[in-house]
Amino acid sequence: MGLGLILEFAKRDFTERYSGSALGMWWSLIWPVVHIFIYVFVFSKIMGARLPGTSAVYSYSVYLVSGLVPWMAFSNTIGRITTVFLDKKPVLTKMHVPLPRFPLYVVISESVTCAMTLAVFIGVLLVSGFGLGRALLLLPVVYAVQQVFAYGLGFFLGILNVFLRDLKEVVQIGLQLWFWFTPIVYVSDILPRPAQALLNLNPAFVFVDAYHQIFLYGRVPEMGGLYVMVLVGHGLTAAAYMAFKRLEKDVRDFL
Repeated sequence: MGLGLILEFAKRDFTERYSGSALGMWWSLIWPVVHIFIYVFVFSKIMGARLPGTSAVYSYSVYLVSGLVPWMAFSNTIGRITTVFLDKKPVLTKMHVPLPRFPLYVVISESVTCAMTLAVFIGVLLVSGFGLGRALLLLPVVYAVQQVFAYGLGFFLGILNVFLRDLKEVVQIGLQLWFWFTPIVYVSDILPRPAQALLNLNPAFVFVDAYHQIFLYGRVPEMGGLYVMVLVGHGLTAAAYMAFKRLEKDVRDFL
């Protein structure tokens, strides 16, 4: 399965979301604008939410959006890859597609959505006068790290989901719990000290904190956790691939 076919699947996935609607793909730009307007202006101006330790008007909104947007790409990638083999069963049974590469179209599709949302967010921050530093150039690196991890975990769960059809529900519950165990809508300082000590074991905290450092403080994030996440992400991908090679015939038979 070449890059061209993967990109074609990603394009179809992206366009089919709004097929039949009058505005079509424009909705992919409208929704980020609406969401960011709500988070930035409603939370800051109407509700007056503030980040502890700072008096900046938009600080909490920046904290919230800079963590929430990449989390959505991360969790959507895991959740969708978990079910991708069953969701695309008609395609996979008619075409001999290399299954390890097939989920990459989900990664690309979610990446386009995330990139558009972050672009709108950055534009809003610039217009509102919120300072952004050179650390912003590290966004693609942090994003690549989180998506390698998401692909590896999603691919492994996707193989299991072929045999255990209830797994997709368990994964959705797990992602909900994972979200609330990650400081995205709250700051880590409100957690008990034992819980704060465990945060570095949470891969989502590692990359969400990196986005917070980049957007809020214009600082280069702590790279140690990201290096570990790279290793774990590649380890997950390798483990998933080895499991697939052992079960490939059974996976295709169960589809």
